[in-house]
Amino acid sequence: MKVIPVEEAEGTVLCHDITEIVPGQFKGRAFKKGHVVAKADIEKLLRLGKEDLYVWELGAGFLHENDAAMRIARAGAGAGISLSEPVEGKVSLIANVAGLLKVNSRALEEINSIDHILFVTLHSNQVVKAGQKLASCGVVPLVISEGKITGVEAICMAIAPIVEIKPLASREVGIVTTGSEVYAGRIQDQFGPVIRRKIADLGSQTLDQAIVPDDIGLIVKAIHDQMNRGAELVIVTGGMSVDPNDVTPSAIRAAGGEVLVYGAPILPGAMFMLAKIGPVPVLGVPGCVMYNKATILDLILPRILAGEEITHRDIVRLGHGGLCLNCESCRFPACSFGKS
Repeated sequence: MKVIPVEEAEGTVLCHDITEIVPGQFKGRAFKKGHVVAKADIEKLLRLGKEDLYVWELGAGFLHENDAAMRIARAGAGAGISLSEPVEGKVSLIANVAGLLKVNSRALEEINSIDHILFVTLHSNQVVKAGQKLASCGVVPLVISEGKITGVEAICMAIAPIVEIKPLASREVGIVTTGSEVYAGRIQDQFGPVIRRKIADLGSQTLDQAIVPDDIGLIVKAIHDQMNRGAELVIVTGGMSVDPNDVTPSAIRAAGGEVLVYGAPILPGAMFMLAKIGPVPVLGVPGCVMYNKATILDLILPRILAGEEITHRDIVRLGHGGLCLNCESCRFPACSFGKS
């Protein structure tokens, strides 16, 4: 920072706001801190009584905060992301499509380890809408060494993207609802409406819903029937506990399911099962899905529709942040549930 005559200020960066006062008419900011002085500004500055200015000089190897922020944003943004114009040295990353937000947290940590660099995001693995703000990036000072920005760009080039949107595929989903009491008509099915709505909200379609009693053979047949009709994903509801009368886990295995996970460190949703029959994912979902707004299904289903192969390790990691507080007014996904 230095003091220079206004006439010599072209191309320098203001270190402070400059106020303009028109008696009885206006008092406000004429030039804001960080403004790059243009030749056309000099006459106005002189009229405002500014003969000298405190400025940063943009010498070789240094960048203005706006230019630095835009370079960081361009380096870190992946598919489905648009960028705002720089505002006070910050650029926002905006979703231009709906889908699953993915944030590379390891690369993000490396970037933020560079002094005076800021790159802040929402949590990864949540469904976002088009137009939603996902991240903001920038630098702390008004002027920064270009070498720091080159360092950010090198990290992004090696590990990019830092932030991206994975689109959710539209799939045909088969539902198999188990329960002798539902099959016999003693109680009304409450799984179907909830599961259908969740499927539709994510842009997929319910192919069919079969209701079967707690009979392994009939559940196996229903699963196979859904797949034979073209189901790309099968959700089996109910009968997921360790009660001897709950035979759904055994039926999924008997249908040929390769079980990847049975039991998850998630509340609600501990008795969740994830299996595959060939290429078709089969989800065994417990009763909590009927009456809890946010459960493990809301964490896993979008990732499957985004084409991710969910592993046992992925499920294990959900334990950190996997406790839903069942708030009176649910704000999911704008809450801690499912965020690690």
